[in-house]
Amino acid sequence: MQAALTRNENSQVGAVSPPDRRCVRTRLALRDALASEIEATGDLAQVTVTAVTDRAGLTRRTFYSHFRDIADLVNQIECETVDELRPLVSHLSEVTLDELELAIDQGKACPGSNEILDYFKERSGYLSVLLGDGGDPAFARQIERMVRKEVTDRALNGLDLRALGAFFDYYLTYAVSAEVGVLVRWLSTGAHESVDIMARLMTALMFVRPGDLYGKQIDFDVPTFGLALLASLDEQRKETNHD
Repeated sequence: MQAALTRNENSQVGAVSPPDRRCVRTRLALRDALASEIEATGDLAQVTVTAVTDRAGLTRRTFYSHFRDIADLVNQIECETVDELRPLVSHLSEVTLDELELAIDQGKACPGSNEILDYFKERSGYLSVLLGDGGDPAFARQIERMVRKEVTDRALNGLDLRALGAFFDYYLTYAVSAEVGVLVRWLSTGAHESVDIMARLMTALMFVRPGDLYGKQIDFDVPTFGLALLASLDEQRKETNHD
């Protein structure tokens, strides 16, 4: 994140100079002050440049030499976070079902999940605030869009062709939003569970079936049930269009 926060100031055509340490410290101080102000006010919309600079011990002039306004500061943090997460998510998406099954048999988390949770844990001081109730509600959706884009092609590999279309679209939407939702919940409640425990827990949650948590396992053929529903909807649409 330190390198990312100074990317704009230090990028040149053909070469990238080392980040200026004072510049890095300034931008990190503003980032942390932003998070503290969101916590103090409980609402990102109430945060002002003056409040952030006062908390960071910097001047407004210094702030405006790096960012246009609070929205620009927030946007840069969020975009840089998504950029840094992208290769981690891409790596996770390359895990095969055989590799996942082997990890589960060994009592381990899905390969690659620990690295993603490590990223959030190390930056929880500000990411938990931006992703929390008083932060930016669009941030989690931005992460979801990136994750969906990164995993879609891989998820289609070997897919039952009957599931193509609406069923796969809804399944992927459900899976991505659920994973991001659990991640945000973990951060917003203090990330008390260790990275390894949380990674294994999130792996287990992917396989919870109806009734599993209540001592009554339900034999439920999800693909067949879902595809049958979609087929009936298609018939309804055809009848409606015909009328």
